[in-house]
Amino acid sequence: MTKRRSKGAYMISAVAEMYGIHPQTLRLYEREGLLKPSRTEGNTRLYTDEDLQRLEFILNLARDLGVNISGMAIILQMRERMEEMQRQIQDFVKYIQEEVLSRANAASDPARGAIVPIRRPFPPAPPPGAKKR
Repeated sequence: MTKRRSKGAYMISAVAEMYGIHPQTLRLYEREGLLKPSRTEGNTRLYTDEDLQRLEFILNLARDLGVNISGMAIILQMRERMEEMQRQIQDFVKYIQEEVLSRANAASDPARGAIVPIRRPFPPAPPPGAKKR
C-alpha cells in the first residue's frame, strides 16, 4: 500500500501521490483533526513518518472498512485513550514489581523490616533417621 522512504518529512503532493489520494483529501483530514502535519515557515505542510502511519490507518478505515470521517475521529480518539491506558498500566505494573521486590528484600532481613525481631532459640531438629550423639 505504501512506498515510504526512510526518515524525513514529505510535502502534501508527495504524500498524495504515494497513497493515490487527492491533496484535498489530506486537507480535509487535517481540517477534521484526523491528521496534524507540521508546517514550515512558508506554511507548507510536512508529513512525518508518524503522520504517514496514522494516514495508513485512516485510509484502512475508509477504504477497507467503509468508516466515515466522524467514525474515524471516534476510533482514533478511542485508540489514543487505549494507548494512554496501556502506558498507565505498564507504569503501574512496574511500580508494583518494584514495591514487591522492595518488600521482599525488607522481609529477608529481619532487622530491617520486622517490628519485633524474630529469634530462633533452638537449633533446627535433625532430619529423621539421623543418629544422635
